[in-house]
Amino acid sequence: MKATSINVLLAGLFAAGFAHAQADLVVTNGKIATMAKEGEFVQALAVKDGKVLATGSNASILKLKRGHTQVIDAGGRTVIPGLVDSHLHVIREGLNYNMELRWDGVTSLKRALEMLKEQAARTPDGEWVKVVGGWNEYQFEEKRLPTLEEINAAVPDKPVFILYLYGLGFLNQKGVQTLGYSKDTRYKDGEVELDADGKPTGKLIAKPNALILYSTLAKTNKLNRDDQVNSTLHFYRELNRLGVTSAIDAGGGFQNYPDDYGVSLELARNGKLTVRTSYYLFAQRPGKELDDFQRWQGMTHPKKNDHMFYPNGFSAEGAGENLVASAADFENFLEPRPDLPDSMEGELEQVVELLVKNRWPFRLHATYGESIDRDLAVIEKVNAKTPLNGLRFIIDHGETITDAQLARIKKLGGGVAVQDRIHFQGEAYWKRYGAQTRQMPPIRKMLDMKVPVGLGTDGTRVSSYNPWPSLYWTVTGKTAGGLQIWQGRDVLGRYEALKLMTTGSAWMSGEEKVKGTIRRGQYADFVVLPEDYFTVDAERIKRLESVLTVVNGKVVYGAGPYASLAPQPPAVSPAWSPVAAFGGVQNR
Repeated sequence: MKATSINVLLAGLFAAGFAHAQADLVVTNGKIATMAKEGEFVQALAVKDGKVLATGSNASILKLKRGHTQVIDAGGRTVIPGLVDSHLHVIREGLNYNMELRWDGVTSLKRALEMLKEQAARTPDGEWVKVVGGWNEYQFEEKRLPTLEEINAAVPDKPVFILYLYGLGFLNQKGVQTLGYSKDTRYKDGEVELDADGKPTGKLIAKPNALILYSTLAKTNKLNRDDQVNSTLHFYRELNRLGVTSAIDAGGGFQNYPDDYGVSLELARNGKLTVRTSYYLFAQRPGKELDDFQRWQGMTHPKKNDHMFYPNGFSAEGAGENLVASAADFENFLEPRPDLPDSMEGELEQVVELLVKNRWPFRLHATYGESIDRDLAVIEKVNAKTPLNGLRFIIDHGETITDAQLARIKKLGGGVAVQDRIHFQGEAYWKRYGAQTRQMPPIRKMLDMKVPVGLGTDGTRVSSYNPWPSLYWTVTGKTAGGLQIWQGRDVLGRYEALKLMTTGSAWMSGEEKVKGTIRRGQYADFVVLPEDYFTVDAERIKRLESVLTVVNGKVVYGAGPYASLAPQPPAVSPAWSPVAAFGGVQNR
């Protein structure tokens, strides 16, 4: 039989079987970006058992409709694969979201201070008013930070803590009194600013890392377990509102395993988690990291929850983003670049060797090329003794990574997870180091060299968790304040940018073959947008959100004409939560 005849026969057999398929969900009349290749759009898609069953024309897909099939009319709207954040502190924020007043997207300092005052009025005695990252002064019309006088005038009678990037913290006087900070309060890496009389002003200065800020935050109030469950539900729904369907949790300071992972695991087991979450384990005890990783090797990690909450990748756990405290080079552009201690190599080598022997993927927080050079030397040394042999590792951030270092990463089989931290801190970097001609991080060079790249946010304590400013930044090269920090040759096309936050980020968890595109066999995770991302004015990209989000083939968020299709979340708790009054990102 000729090859053409065989192909016709196979096509006929497939079509016969396909005709009997029963779709659970059908979406019609869409501009559906498959993201399989640039410019490929289809009209309709069908879903079966949480995966994409087929894509094509309305007529072909409606043939898969049966009596039980849910049919959704996209009304000509653009449909994209669900966004995948390659570096987000989603577990930690879930435990805290309902306590935080978010300034993400607020356009004036005047309004930000009004929100602070309004929230204080509804906050009961004994509780804190907290703004924890996601903003900078350049997003405000006033182009400046709040003063301590303004913060104290807005809230004189409730304790306030405001976190600004990795660099500064602000306490009102009630907060200073509540914590008992005085002229004798000391931190190894940080400064409690004093006035002329030797009393704390309320300003906390990170020098160079954020220990003083995170330690102070840890002294404030926490939610009880029931409220943490509610908070996590609402944060995941907030991410769904913004089009996020998957996130890779990079661990973080004061995020202990397994205790702090329990709420998300409980929700996943109960079928209530709405963002696929791949997580890393983050050692919390400086100098004792090897002990932690050795202990974790023998623990059983959960994977049987419909692939919604799981250790990094399919087959192994993951370690990071700080493997050892001595290797952390926190980006705080308000201060000079920190030099890593001489002990770093020895401490890092032991941990990396353990991870490679046990086939654990790992990631390393590294902002500066000087740090990355030393990190790679350690990985290369381990590789010479115990080959990585395809084991994936990630360099996180990499703002000043060099071409030579990218070549070394590629040779070792690693990738780079980049975030929009320069979108929030470009002005601070330029003030310290001068205008840059090289793209930071050099995403265009990474793509040219075919180094795997994933795009994310590094939300929530520094950058915002909103993915759209990150996409806006990559297609314009502008900061939140409008500073053009990239040259025209470096900005990405819209397909390129979206690819980095779909299949690019999926590579970081070993899932690029199952998510990131809309095609047969992929996870049915997709988003309907109110405007066309591919053609809308660039300035509108940073304020996009979803009108319909589907995860695992189920509608998890709906707005406007689709509001009735999504399950309604429980009432926000506690009742005084800032989320109940303001929501999260202020992008409307």
